[in-house]
Amino acid sequence: MEINIPVYIGSDAIDNLIRYCAAHQLDQFTLVADHNTYPVLGQAVAQSLTTHGLNVDTVVLSGQDIIADEHYCMQVLVRADRANRTYLAVGSGTITDITRFVSHRTKSSFISIPTAPSVDGYTSPSASMVIARLKQTVIAQPPIAIFADLATLCAAPRPMIAAGFGDMLGKYTSLADWKLGHLLWAEPYSESVAQRVQRALQGCVDHSTAIGQSAEVGIRGLMDGLLDSGLCMLEFGNSRPAAGAEHYVSHYLEMKLLWENRPAILHGAKVGLATILVAKRYEQLRQLTRQQVIDRLKFSTQPDRAQETQRIRAAYGPIVDQVIKEQSPFLDMSADAYDQLKQRIVDHWTDIQAIAAMVPAAQVLSGLLREVGGRITPGAIGLSDEEIALALDCSHYFRNRFTIFKLNRILGV
Repeated sequence: MEINIPVYIGSDAIDNLIRYCAAHQLDQFTLVADHNTYPVLGQAVAQSLTTHGLNVDTVVLSGQDIIADEHYCMQVLVRADRANRTYLAVGSGTITDITRFVSHRTKSSFISIPTAPSVDGYTSPSASMVIARLKQTVIAQPPIAIFADLATLCAAPRPMIAAGFGDMLGKYTSLADWKLGHLLWAEPYSESVAQRVQRALQGCVDHSTAIGQSAEVGIRGLMDGLLDSGLCMLEFGNSRPAAGAEHYVSHYLEMKLLWENRPAILHGAKVGLATILVAKRYEQLRQLTRQQVIDRLKFSTQPDRAQETQRIRAAYGPIVDQVIKEQSPFLDMSADAYDQLKQRIVDHWTDIQAIAAMVPAAQVLSGLLREVGGRITPGAIGLSDEEIALALDCSHYFRNRFTIFKLNRILGV
Protein backbone atom coordinates (compact mmCIF):
# COMPACT_ATOMS: atom_id res chain seq x y z
CA MET A 1 0.00 0.00 0.00
CA GLU A 2 1.48 3.33 -1.04
CA ILE A 3 1.30 5.94 1.71
CA ASN A 4 1.65 9.59 0.73
CA ILE A 5 1.33 12.03 3.61
CA PRO A 6 3.16 15.34 3.06
CA VAL A 7 5.52 15.97 5.99
CA TYR A 8 7.37 19.19 6.76
CA ILE A 9 9.80 19.58 9.68
CA GLY A 10 11.59 22.91 9.79
CA SER A 11 11.70 26.56 10.82
CA ASP A 12 8.77 27.87 8.77
CA ALA A 13 6.13 25.22 9.39
CA ILE A 14 3.28 27.73 9.69
CA ASP A 15 4.12 29.36 6.36
CA ASN A 16 4.20 25.92 4.76
CA LEU A 17 0.84 25.14 6.34
CA ILE A 18 -0.65 28.32 4.84
CA ARG A 19 0.69 27.45 1.38
CA TYR A 20 -0.64 23.91 1.66
CA CYS A 21 -4.11 25.14 2.64
CA ALA A 22 -4.16 27.61 -0.27
CA ALA A 23 -3.08 24.94 -2.74
CA HIS A 24 -5.81 22.57 -1.52
CA GLN A 25 -8.51 25.25 -1.15
CA LEU A 26 -8.94 24.72 2.59
CA ASP A 27 -10.43 27.79 4.24
CA GLN A 28 -12.40 26.70 7.32
CA PHE A 29 -10.78 25.06 10.34
CA THR A 30 -11.34 23.77 13.84
CA LEU A 31 -8.11 24.07 15.80
CA VAL A 32 -7.78 21.74 18.79
CA ALA A 33 -5.15 22.40 21.46
CA ASP A 34 -4.85 22.36 25.23
CA HIS A 35 -3.87 24.97 27.80
CA ASN A 36 -0.18 24.11 27.27
CA THR A 37 0.05 23.75 23.50
CA TYR A 38 -2.14 26.71 22.60
CA PRO A 39 0.27 29.40 23.91
CA VAL A 40 3.28 27.40 22.66
CA LEU A 41 2.13 27.11 19.04
CA GLY A 42 -1.65 27.02 18.65
CA GLN A 43 -2.15 30.75 19.06
CA ALA A 44 0.44 31.54 16.40
CA VAL A 45 -1.21 29.08 14.00
CA ALA A 46 -4.68 30.54 14.61
CA GLN A 47 -3.46 34.13 14.18
CA SER A 48 -1.64 33.33 10.95
CA LEU A 49 -4.66 31.59 9.45
CA THR A 50 -6.93 34.47 10.48
CA THR A 51 -4.51 37.04 9.05
CA HIS A 52 -4.76 35.24 5.71
CA GLY A 53 -8.56 35.55 5.77
CA LEU A 54 -9.28 31.98 6.83
CA ASN A 55 -11.99 30.99 9.31
CA VAL A 56 -10.76 29.34 12.52
CA ASP A 57 -12.85 27.96 15.39
CA THR A 58 -10.50 27.26 18.30
CA VAL A 59 -11.11 24.63 20.98
CA VAL A 60 -8.69 24.81 23.92
CA LEU A 61 -9.14 21.81 26.19
CA SER A 62 -8.55 22.40 29.88
CA GLY A 63 -7.87 20.10 32.77
CA GLN A 64 -4.93 18.89 34.80
CA ASP A 65 -4.84 15.47 33.17
CA ILE A 66 -6.32 15.48 29.65
CA ILE A 67 -6.89 12.02 28.20
CA ALA A 68 -8.43 10.78 24.96
CA ASP A 69 -11.77 9.69 26.38
CA GLU A 70 -15.48 10.36 25.94
CA HIS A 71 -15.37 13.53 28.05
CA TYR A 72 -12.74 15.35 26.02
CA CYS A 73 -13.93 14.04 22.66
CA MET A 74 -17.36 15.46 23.43
CA GLN A 75 -15.84 18.88 24.18
CA VAL A 76 -14.59 18.96 20.60
CA LEU A 77 -17.60 17.24 19.05
CA VAL A 78 -20.15 19.71 20.44
CA ARG A 79 -18.39 22.50 18.54
CA ALA A 80 -18.91 20.76 15.19
CA ASP A 81 -21.20 22.55 12.74
CA ARG A 82 -22.33 22.04 9.17
CA ALA A 83 -19.33 23.82 7.70
CA ASN A 84 -16.83 21.75 5.73
CA ARG A 85 -14.03 22.21 8.25
CA THR A 86 -10.53 20.76 8.39
CA TYR A 87 -9.37 19.94 11.90
CA LEU A 88 -5.94 21.04 13.13
CA ALA A 89 -4.39 19.01 15.96
CA VAL A 90 -1.88 21.24 17.75
CA GLY A 91 -0.30 19.05 20.40
CA SER A 92 1.19 15.64 20.96
CA GLY A 93 -0.34 12.17 21.27
CA THR A 94 -3.50 12.85 23.27
CA ILE A 95 -4.58 15.94 21.31
CA THR A 96 -3.86 14.11 18.05
CA ASP A 97 -5.94 11.08 19.03
CA ILE A 98 -8.89 13.21 20.15
CA THR A 99 -8.75 15.18 16.91
CA ARG A 100 -8.32 12.21 14.59
CA PHE A 101 -11.28 10.48 16.25
CA VAL A 102 -13.64 13.47 16.07
CA SER A 103 -12.58 14.41 12.54
CA HIS A 104 -13.18 10.85 11.37
CA ARG A 105 -16.62 10.66 12.98
CA THR A 106 -17.60 14.02 11.47
CA LYS A 107 -16.34 12.92 8.04
CA SER A 108 -13.70 15.63 8.05
CA SER A 109 -9.95 15.64 7.42
CA PHE A 110 -7.31 16.71 9.88
CA ILE A 111 -3.78 18.10 9.78
CA SER A 112 -1.26 17.25 12.49
CA ILE A 113 0.87 20.04 13.98
CA PRO A 114 3.04 18.27 16.57
CA THR A 115 4.44 20.18 19.52
CA ALA A 116 6.73 17.45 20.89
CA PRO A 117 8.63 14.42 19.51
CA SER A 118 6.97 12.24 22.14
CA VAL A 119 5.01 9.50 20.33
CA ASP A 120 4.99 7.54 17.08
CA GLY A 121 1.23 7.78 16.61
CA TYR A 122 1.03 11.01 14.61
CA THR A 123 0.58 9.11 11.33
CA SER A 124 -1.55 6.32 12.77
CA PRO A 125 -4.88 5.37 11.15
CA SER A 126 -6.32 4.58 14.58
CA ALA A 127 -6.78 6.42 17.85
CA SER A 128 -5.62 5.17 21.23
CA MET A 129 -8.71 5.88 23.30
CA VAL A 130 -10.07 5.19 26.75
CA ILE A 131 -13.72 4.17 26.32
CA ALA A 132 -15.72 3.00 29.33
CA ARG A 133 -12.41 2.89 31.25
CA LEU A 134 -10.90 0.43 28.77
CA LYS A 135 -7.85 1.30 26.71
CA GLN A 136 -8.87 0.63 23.11
CA THR A 137 -7.48 1.08 19.64
CA VAL A 138 -10.35 2.70 17.74
CA ILE A 139 -10.73 3.11 13.99
CA ALA A 140 -10.02 6.72 13.01
CA GLN A 141 -7.75 8.13 10.31
CA PRO A 142 -4.26 9.45 9.60
CA PRO A 143 -3.66 13.15 8.95
CA ILE A 144 -3.70 14.49 5.41
CA ALA A 145 -0.46 16.38 6.17
CA ILE A 146 1.99 17.07 9.01
CA PHE A 147 3.69 20.39 9.73
CA ALA A 148 6.19 20.38 12.60
CA ASP A 149 7.97 23.51 13.81
CA LEU A 150 11.50 22.38 14.65
CA ALA A 151 12.14 25.10 17.24
CA THR A 152 8.96 24.08 19.09
CA LEU A 153 10.00 20.41 19.02
CA CYS A 154 13.48 21.27 20.37
CA ALA A 155 11.93 23.36 23.16
CA ALA A 156 9.61 20.55 24.24
CA PRO A 157 9.96 19.49 27.89
CA ARG A 158 12.84 17.06 28.35
CA PRO A 159 10.57 14.29 29.73
CA MET A 160 8.50 14.41 26.53
CA ILE A 161 11.60 14.12 24.35
CA ALA A 162 12.81 11.21 26.48
CA ALA A 163 9.35 9.64 26.14
CA GLY A 164 9.59 9.78 22.36
CA PHE A 165 12.99 8.12 22.50
CA GLY A 166 11.59 5.50 24.90
CA ASP A 167 8.78 4.79 22.45
CA MET A 168 11.38 4.20 19.73
CA LEU A 169 13.57 2.00 21.95
CA GLY A 170 10.51 -0.21 22.36
CA LYS A 171 10.87 -1.22 18.71
CA TYR A 172 13.73 -3.54 19.71
CA THR A 173 11.37 -5.76 21.68
CA SER A 174 8.27 -5.17 19.55
CA LEU A 175 10.10 -6.36 16.42
CA ALA A 176 11.34 -9.44 18.27
CA ASP A 177 7.84 -10.16 19.59
CA TRP A 178 6.41 -9.72 16.10
CA LYS A 179 8.81 -12.32 14.73
CA LEU A 180 7.89 -14.68 17.57
CA GLY A 181 4.21 -14.19 16.83
CA HIS A 182 4.74 -14.96 13.16
CA LEU A 183 6.87 -18.01 13.89
CA LEU A 184 4.80 -19.56 16.66
CA TRP A 185 1.29 -18.08 16.42
CA ALA A 186 0.96 -17.65 12.61
CA GLU A 187 0.51 -13.88 12.90
CA PRO A 188 0.78 -11.86 9.65
CA TYR A 189 4.24 -10.44 9.05
CA SER A 190 6.05 -8.22 6.57
CA GLU A 191 9.84 -8.35 6.36
CA SER A 192 9.99 -5.11 4.39
CA VAL A 193 7.98 -3.25 7.03
CA ALA A 194 10.07 -4.78 9.81
CA GLN A 195 13.27 -3.62 8.12
CA ARG A 196 11.86 -0.13 7.76
CA VAL A 197 11.01 0.01 11.48
CA GLN A 198 14.53 -1.22 12.23
CA ARG A 199 16.04 1.59 10.15
CA ALA A 200 13.87 4.18 11.90
CA LEU A 201 14.97 2.80 15.27
CA GLN A 202 18.64 2.78 14.34
CA GLY A 203 18.43 6.37 13.13
CA CYS A 204 17.22 7.44 16.56
CA VAL A 205 19.83 5.42 18.43
CA ASP A 206 22.55 6.93 16.24
CA HIS A 207 21.40 10.41 17.33
CA SER A 208 20.99 9.62 21.04
CA THR A 209 23.64 12.10 22.20
CA ALA A 210 22.18 14.94 20.13
CA ILE A 211 18.67 14.02 21.29
CA GLY A 212 19.82 14.25 24.89
CA GLN A 213 21.10 17.75 24.13
CA SER A 214 17.85 18.78 22.37
CA ALA A 215 20.02 19.67 19.36
CA GLU A 216 18.21 20.24 16.08
CA VAL A 217 19.92 17.35 14.29
CA GLY A 218 18.93 14.98 17.10
CA ILE A 219 15.33 16.16 17.44
CA ARG A 220 14.84 16.06 13.68
CA GLY A 221 16.23 12.50 13.68
CA LEU A 222 13.90 11.49 16.51
CA MET A 223 10.88 13.05 14.84
CA ASP A 224 11.75 11.40 11.53
CA GLY A 225 11.98 8.04 13.30
CA LEU A 226 8.68 8.49 15.12
CA LEU A 227 6.86 9.50 11.95
CA ASP A 228 8.37 6.66 9.93
CA SER A 229 7.42 4.16 12.63
CA GLY A 230 3.87 5.46 12.45
CA LEU A 231 3.88 5.16 8.66
CA CYS A 232 4.98 1.54 9.02
CA MET A 233 1.94 0.82 11.17
CA LEU A 234 -0.22 2.61 8.63
CA GLU A 235 1.27 0.58 5.77
CA PHE A 236 0.85 -2.74 7.61
CA GLY A 237 -2.65 -1.92 8.79
CA ASN A 238 -2.24 -2.19 12.57
CA SER A 239 0.19 -1.49 15.40
CA ARG A 240 1.95 -4.87 15.36
CA PRO A 241 5.20 -3.63 13.75
CA ALA A 242 5.80 -1.13 16.54
CA ALA A 243 4.07 -2.49 19.64
CA GLY A 244 4.77 -5.64 21.60
CA ALA A 245 5.06 -6.71 25.23
CA GLU A 246 6.58 -3.37 26.22
CA HIS A 247 3.50 -1.51 24.98
CA TYR A 248 1.06 -3.88 26.67
CA VAL A 249 2.84 -3.24 29.98
CA SER A 250 2.37 0.49 29.37
CA HIS A 251 -1.29 0.08 28.39
CA TYR A 252 -2.04 -2.02 31.48
CA LEU A 253 -0.38 0.49 33.79
CA GLU A 254 -2.24 3.35 32.11
CA MET A 255 -5.58 1.69 32.77
CA LYS A 256 -4.60 0.88 36.35
CA LEU A 257 -3.78 4.53 36.98
CA LEU A 258 -7.16 5.51 35.51
CA TRP A 259 -9.06 3.04 37.67
CA GLU A 260 -7.31 4.39 40.75
CA ASN A 261 -7.79 8.07 39.76
CA ARG A 262 -4.04 8.67 39.75
CA PRO A 263 -2.14 11.10 37.51
CA ALA A 264 -1.18 9.81 34.08
CA ILE A 265 2.41 8.95 33.19
CA LEU A 266 3.80 9.67 29.73
CA HIS A 267 3.26 6.71 27.42
CA GLY A 268 6.86 6.66 26.21
CA ALA A 269 8.22 6.84 29.75
CA LYS A 270 6.36 3.65 30.62
CA VAL A 271 7.34 2.02 27.31
CA GLY A 272 11.02 2.87 27.80
CA LEU A 273 11.11 1.35 31.27
CA ALA A 274 9.12 -1.69 30.13
CA THR A 275 11.51 -2.21 27.21
CA ILE A 276 14.42 -2.59 29.65
CA LEU A 277 12.46 -5.15 31.66
CA VAL A 278 11.34 -7.09 28.57
CA ALA A 279 14.94 -7.11 27.34
CA LYS A 280 15.87 -8.91 30.56
CA ARG A 281 13.36 -11.63 29.62
CA TYR A 282 15.07 -12.00 26.27
CA GLU A 283 18.42 -12.25 28.07
CA GLN A 284 17.02 -15.17 30.09
CA LEU A 285 15.79 -16.78 26.88
CA ARG A 286 19.25 -16.61 25.34
CA GLN A 287 20.63 -18.65 28.25
CA LEU A 288 18.43 -21.68 27.54
CA THR A 289 19.74 -24.55 25.46
CA ARG A 290 17.52 -26.61 23.21
CA GLN A 291 17.77 -29.56 25.61
CA GLN A 292 16.76 -27.38 28.55
CA VAL A 293 13.75 -26.24 26.54
CA ILE A 294 12.79 -29.84 25.74
CA ASP A 295 13.06 -30.73 29.43
CA ARG A 296 10.94 -27.75 30.45
CA LEU A 297 8.24 -28.48 27.87
CA LYS A 298 7.88 -32.04 29.14
CA PHE A 299 6.35 -30.57 32.29
CA SER A 300 4.50 -27.72 30.58
CA THR A 301 0.77 -28.28 30.83
CA GLN A 302 -1.91 -26.30 29.09
CA PRO A 303 -2.98 -23.34 31.24
CA ASP A 304 -6.18 -24.12 33.11
CA ARG A 305 -8.97 -21.90 31.81
CA ALA A 306 -10.56 -21.41 35.21
CA GLN A 307 -7.25 -20.43 36.79
CA GLU A 308 -6.36 -18.11 33.93
CA THR A 309 -9.78 -16.48 34.12
CA GLN A 310 -9.30 -15.95 37.85
CA ARG A 311 -5.96 -14.26 37.21
CA ILE A 312 -7.56 -12.00 34.63
CA ARG A 313 -10.37 -11.09 37.03
CA ALA A 314 -7.87 -10.17 39.73
CA ALA A 315 -5.87 -7.95 37.39
CA TYR A 316 -8.48 -6.40 35.11
CA GLY A 317 -11.47 -5.84 37.41
CA PRO A 318 -13.86 -3.50 35.54
CA ILE A 319 -12.98 -4.76 32.03
CA VAL A 320 -12.57 -8.46 32.76
CA ASP A 321 -15.20 -9.61 30.24
CA GLN A 322 -13.55 -7.79 27.33
CA VAL A 323 -10.12 -9.19 28.24
CA ILE A 324 -11.39 -12.76 28.55
CA LYS A 325 -12.98 -12.45 25.13
CA GLU A 326 -9.71 -11.10 23.70
CA GLN A 327 -7.82 -14.06 25.14
CA SER A 328 -10.27 -16.76 24.03
CA PRO A 329 -7.98 -18.14 21.26
CA PHE A 330 -5.35 -18.87 23.92
CA LEU A 331 -7.70 -19.85 26.74
CA ASP A 332 -9.78 -22.21 24.56
CA MET A 333 -6.88 -23.92 22.83
CA SER A 334 -7.30 -27.68 22.53
CA ALA A 335 -4.79 -30.09 24.03
CA ASP A 336 -3.61 -31.02 20.55
CA ALA A 337 -3.13 -27.39 19.59
CA TYR A 338 -1.10 -26.78 22.74
CA ASP A 339 1.12 -29.80 22.03
CA GLN A 340 1.65 -28.54 18.49
CA LEU A 341 2.65 -25.13 19.85
CA LYS A 342 5.19 -26.75 22.16
CA GLN A 343 6.60 -28.76 19.26
CA ARG A 344 6.96 -25.61 17.16
CA ILE A 345 8.99 -24.08 19.97
CA VAL A 346 11.37 -27.04 19.96
CA ASP A 347 11.59 -27.23 16.18
CA HIS A 348 12.34 -23.52 15.85
CA TRP A 349 14.56 -23.04 18.90
CA THR A 350 17.51 -21.94 16.77
CA ASP A 351 15.28 -19.34 15.09
CA ILE A 352 13.97 -18.21 18.48
CA GLN A 353 17.51 -17.74 19.75
CA ALA A 354 18.30 -15.66 16.67
CA ILE A 355 15.25 -13.49 17.41
CA ALA A 356 16.35 -13.07 21.03
CA ALA A 357 19.77 -11.95 19.83
CA MET A 358 18.10 -8.99 18.08
CA VAL A 359 17.38 -7.38 21.47
CA PRO A 360 20.28 -5.49 23.10
CA ALA A 361 21.15 -6.19 26.70
CA ALA A 362 19.03 -4.38 29.27
CA GLN A 363 22.14 -2.55 30.49
CA VAL A 364 22.73 -1.12 27.01
CA LEU A 365 19.13 0.07 26.73
CA SER A 366 19.32 1.62 30.20
CA GLY A 367 22.38 3.59 29.15
CA LEU A 368 20.70 4.89 26.01
CA LEU A 369 17.55 5.93 27.87
CA ARG A 370 19.57 7.62 30.59
CA GLU A 371 21.56 9.54 27.97
CA VAL A 372 18.42 11.32 26.73
CA GLY A 373 17.16 12.06 30.23
CA GLY A 374 14.81 9.09 30.54
CA ARG A 375 13.97 7.31 33.79
CA ILE A 376 15.06 3.70 34.26
CA THR A 377 13.46 2.70 37.57
CA PRO A 378 9.78 2.33 38.55
CA GLY A 379 10.03 4.83 41.38
CA ALA A 380 11.47 7.48 39.08
CA ILE A 381 8.24 7.56 37.05
CA GLY A 382 5.88 7.21 40.01
CA LEU A 383 5.29 3.46 40.11
CA SER A 384 6.07 0.81 42.69
CA ASP A 385 8.04 -2.39 42.12
CA GLU A 386 4.89 -4.33 42.94
CA GLU A 387 2.90 -2.53 40.23
CA ILE A 388 5.59 -3.26 37.66
CA ALA A 389 5.69 -6.92 38.69
CA LEU A 390 1.91 -7.15 38.27
CA ALA A 391 2.08 -5.56 34.82
CA LEU A 392 4.83 -7.93 33.72
CA ASP A 393 2.77 -10.87 34.92
CA CYS A 394 -0.65 -9.89 33.57
CA SER A 395 -0.26 -7.45 30.67
CA HIS A 396 0.08 -10.28 28.11
CA TYR A 397 -3.66 -10.86 28.49
CA PHE A 398 -4.35 -7.43 27.03
CA ARG A 399 -4.02 -8.48 23.36
CA ASN A 400 -4.39 -11.73 21.46
CA ARG A 401 -0.82 -11.47 20.24
CA PHE A 402 2.12 -13.73 20.95
CA THR A 403 4.98 -12.09 22.87
CA ILE A 404 7.93 -13.09 25.01
CA PHE A 405 5.53 -13.18 27.96
CA LYS A 406 3.41 -15.92 26.38
CA LEU A 407 6.55 -17.90 25.54
CA ASN A 408 7.82 -17.53 29.10
CA ARG A 409 4.51 -18.80 30.47
CA ILE A 410 4.75 -21.93 28.32
CA LEU A 411 8.41 -22.51 29.20
CA GLY A 412 7.87 -21.79 32.90
CA VAL A 413 10.59 -19.13 32.92
